[in-house]
Parts: sequence; structure tokens; C-alpha cells
Amino acid sequence: MTAATAADPSAGFGTSRYRTYVLSALTLIYILNFVDRGLLAVVGPELVPELGLSDTQFGLLTGFGFALLYTIVGIPLARYADKGHRVWLMSICVALWSAMTVLCGLATEITIGSVTIGAFWVLLMCRVGVGIGEAGCTPPANSLIADYYAPQDRSQALGVYAMGVTLGTMFANLIGGWVTDAFDWRTAFFVVGLPGVLIAVVFKLTVKEPPRGYTDPPGTKSVESVSLQEAIRELTTKPAFWYMTAGATVAAFCGYGISSFQSIFLVRAHGITTGEAAIWINAPVSLSSAVGTFATGWLATRLYQKHPGAIAWVPGIGLALSVPFYVFAFTTDNLLFAAISLIIAGFVKYGYITAQYAIGQGVVTMRVRAMATAVLLFVANLIGYGFGPLFIGAISDIFFVNGVAELGVAAEELTRNQCHPRAIGELSETLQNVCGAVYSQSLQSAMVIMALLYVASSLCFLLTWGRLDKDMVDRNPS
Repeated sequence: MTAATAADPSAGFGTSRYRTYVLSALTLIYILNFVDRGLLAVVGPELVPELGLSDTQFGLLTGFGFALLYTIVGIPLARYADKGHRVWLMSICVALWSAMTVLCGLATEITIGSVTIGAFWVLLMCRVGVGIGEAGCTPPANSLIADYYAPQDRSQALGVYAMGVTLGTMFANLIGGWVTDAFDWRTAFFVVGLPGVLIAVVFKLTVKEPPRGYTDPPGTKSVESVSLQEAIRELTTKPAFWYMTAGATVAAFCGYGISSFQSIFLVRAHGITTGEAAIWINAPVSLSSAVGTFATGWLATRLYQKHPGAIAWVPGIGLALSVPFYVFAFTTDNLLFAAISLIIAGFVKYGYITAQYAIGQGVVTMRVRAMATAVLLFVANLIGYGFGPLFIGAISDIFFVNGVAELGVAAEELTRNQCHPRAIGELSETLQNVCGAVYSQSLQSAMVIMALLYVASSLCFLLTWGRLDKDMVDRNPS
């Protein structure tokens, strides 16, 4: 009999040391997930002018182009995760998205016969491929964690896993920013994409598939599979799930939008390089966010036994607190103050990530855990990730065009990429002055508007708080 099979289900699957290894492996994969998807935002200041993209096109690449297939494919992959081999699924998907990340670095204009495909469309297809691969990460990972960790430890384990969001963003900035300044943005895609194939192989060889429902309370009915209709039927009885999903969706809308354009904003507004923005500002912000994610998860876990609502009101308060710091960061002319404000905002905001997974897993029975996560991610990612960056990009372009028109210049006379420092010298003095008035200010206005929307997310999590006592399964087993 192995240590894994001899373990006490009330403590979790396997030994404590092995559970720690598995959680570390899952977190590493989640970090890689966000390194690969976040790299485009890091290299954006160099990629956008080189490929001649508008802010709207960049928002489409970082948001909707990735999120559409990511969310659609997530549902069938989650259904497989509810009954199939989760470790195999994750291994294949890690290898796929890593290969597509490498191909992003090769994006360029392609001519096939008499048909020319622009670099934008090539890069968009590569981003779609990354999204398809990454769709097979979180639903099976959450399901694995639920079987490896008992309910009393699950929230903290999910908090560790959720650190992958911010740690992945941090490493995307550290690696991508340095490589872009030292070489170019294409090389950055090669550097972060290639290791993923090796990680996929190691994960498959070293992580065991646990018995499904291993840590569920004794007497919990085991169901081999469940239809989407049945899963939705169970979820409709859980208002807490939908309040939480609304809050997570708005938070994702704001967060993905801001993070996608943060490097571009810093470069435009403060005149620093891509590497400086990534390494000296974005990376510390991501590190602070990772610590904040873990800290709020730990705090909610400590409070959970006596105050189950803490898993909702702790992130709700944090989201509200982030708003004034974001607004100040995007309006101050002092780069140091902007960086400090972004660091504080990131620290207090990201508790919602732990909350969304803990609540999503906690309000449903074992049979629909992966499906509940997939439904959550379908809504949050399609609306939040899909439209958040696109919203900022479109608003920025609208403000730019209107600002140029208000200064008496026709839209066809001046594009944003002509205001880039490498190109602005070719413009007349009049057009250079127009660039100075609207180049960064248009994106600044879009960023401020987005930051204010965090208030709505906070309110949704506070509404979730009122339903948790009734909806949490592990506190009210049926």
C-alpha cells in the first residue's frame, strides 16, 4: 500500500510533503500560464509601433482575441476534467500553449499566393492558439486541489495556487522587460515559451491522479458525470455563486484592462523604456500583488471557521481600497509616487482571486466542481478578459481622435504611432505639439475610468457575503 492510498482522507490525498510538491507544481504551471499570456502586454510598447497597431487592435490581441476560444474551449475541457484524467489533460495543454507562445515571436506579414495576411492577423491566430491551450489549466487544477486538500485547508491551498496570477505577471515583466531591452520583443516570446514543453513532461511523470472526491465528507454521493444542464440547475440554487461571479467578472474586466496597458501607459506618460517599466515598476507591483493574494487568502482562512463571510468581505473591502490608489497612480506626474500607489493597490486588491475559487468550489457538490469553475471562468474571462483590454484601447483611441480634432487637426493627418518618440521627429512643430497634448493623456483618461469601476466589483462581493451561510456545501453538507 502506498503512502497516498494509506493517507487519511480528512487530511488530504498523499503525504503532506507530496501534497506540497503537487501544489507547487500546479502553482508553477499557473505562473507559466500568466507569463505566457501576459508577455504581450509587457512588450507592447515596442510591438505596437513596430507592427503599426492602434490601441484598439492591441486591446483585441491582449483581450478578446485570447479570451474567446479560451472561454469556449474551457467548457468541454472542464467536462473532461470532471470525469477524465486531469494530469494528462494539463500536460498536453501546457505543451500546446507554450508552443503557440513561441510562434507569437515569429508573427509577421505573410503572403500566400496573391493573398497577404497582415502581422496583426498572424499574431491574433497565435494568441487564439495560446488561449486554447491555457483553457485546460485552471478547471482541472482546481479539481485536483479539491481532491488533494481537505475542506479546512483548501482555501489556503487555493490561495497559494492563485498567486500564480501575480507571480506569473511579475516574471513576465522581469524576463520580458529585460530581454526586450537587451534584444527585442520577438526574442522574449522564445525565451518564455520554450521551457513550457519540458515542464509539461515533468508534470506528467511526477504527479499522480488522485481518486475523485477523495476529501469529500463521508456519505457524500459520488456521481461519475454530470450534464451541463444539471450543473447549471445546481448553480441556479446558489445566489452566492452568481454574486461572486459578477464581482470577479468586473474585477477581471478592470484588472486585465489595466494590466494590458500599464506598460504602454508608463512608457508614454513618463518617457521610460519598456524594460524600465517592466522591471522597476510592473515587477514590484506584481510581487506586492502576489504577497497580497496570499495574505488575504491566509486571513480569510483564519477567519473562515468563525466568520465564513470573510471569504467575501475581505476581498470586497480590498477592491474598494484599491480605487483611490489607482486613480492617483494614473494622474500623478511623479513616477515614484505612481509606482508606490500601484504597489499598494495591487496588494489590497487581489484577494478576490482566492475568493472566487474558494467560493466556486465551496458552494457546489463534488460532481460539478470543475464545471462550476469553468462556468465562472467562462463568464469572467469572456466579459472581463475579453472586453476589458478592448474597452481601454477603444476609449483611448476615441479620446485621442477627439483630442486631435479639438486641436484643429484632421484624423487622417495624425495617427498615434506617429507620436511615438522614434517617429515624432518627422512631424511638423504643430503636430508635435498636438502629440504632446493627447498622446499619453488619452490613455490616461481610459485608465482612470477603468479604475473607478472597481467599486462595482466590491459591491458584488459584499452581496455575496450575505448568502454564504446558506450556500456553502462544506458548512451545510446535504
